[in-house]
Amino acid sequence: MSFEPGLIHAPLTPFGAGGRIDHDTFAKAIRFHVANGADSIALPMHAGEAVSLPDAEKRKLIGFAVEQAGGTPVIAHASDAGTGIAAALARHAEEVGAAAILSTTPYYWTPPAAMLVEHFAAIAGAVSLPFYVHSAPDDMAGIKVNVDIVLKLIERAPNFAGVIDSGLDWQFMIELLTEAPKKRPGFRLISGNEYMVSAGAIGAGAIVSTLATIAPRRVRALYDDCRAERLFEARRAQEDVAHLRQVLKPLGVAGLKAAAALMGRDAGRPRPPLEPLTARQSKALAASLEAIAALGAEPRGW
Repeated sequence: MSFEPGLIHAPLTPFGAGGRIDHDTFAKAIRFHVANGADSIALPMHAGEAVSLPDAEKRKLIGFAVEQAGGTPVIAHASDAGTGIAAALARHAEEVGAAAILSTTPYYWTPPAAMLVEHFAAIAGAVSLPFYVHSAPDDMAGIKVNVDIVLKLIERAPNFAGVIDSGLDWQFMIELLTEAPKKRPGFRLISGNEYMVSAGAIGAGAIVSTLATIAPRRVRALYDDCRAERLFEARRAQEDVAHLRQVLKPLGVAGLKAAAALMGRDAGRPRPPLEPLTARQSKALAASLEAIAALGAEPRGW
């Protein structure tokens, strides 16, 4: 179960005519991430519009990414409302060469803690790959993964390797790294967003970044400084990345895609029911990005 996720890029899913996945552009995107600092690639994440992709498209996307990544590990996101559906997607991902599996709480349903343990145990049990639980309460109706769930899952799933936390719950992270490694040496905490200085100080050794599509060099500098425990030196990059995150977070996936296009990396429109930015929003976004001086050192185009 040896796997070092490192700096994990979470790509956008490009759509072309008729809202179909643009595989030519997706291939360029994967190569872009590999060439610009990704230690591994996680997909399709929520920034990649996972909830708008039918199961068949997810399967094809994961297999295609593995082919295009040229050996860079692909972490397959296997989440769904139904436990069996998510487990089947995880099995397929393993068959096509994914390096690890991550899964979040079930879409739509709000099961009690005991059923969350059963849900994750079933998905983990469907594969032999390292399995990560993604706690993302902002995206999942406030459902949180707590330390008790983690400890019970460690007992159930020998391949349960760590937690990806996007909730910015520092108390949870501290308690997690106090208790989980006692039961599973090597258990990982992965930051699910770009606030790496705080997460790194607690003990997070990896990060999932959606902003790497926009500013891969700044995200890489942030990650490298944090991994080397140069937390004071990392502050400048953290401020730049946090500024970018604050600009884009209210705009959601549409904002990410618009920002990518402004950087010369057009990934098309988001799928309905998401709407692209209005002309006014796009103009305001362009001005906001122009004000972030660090973006001047970032690559343009794929």
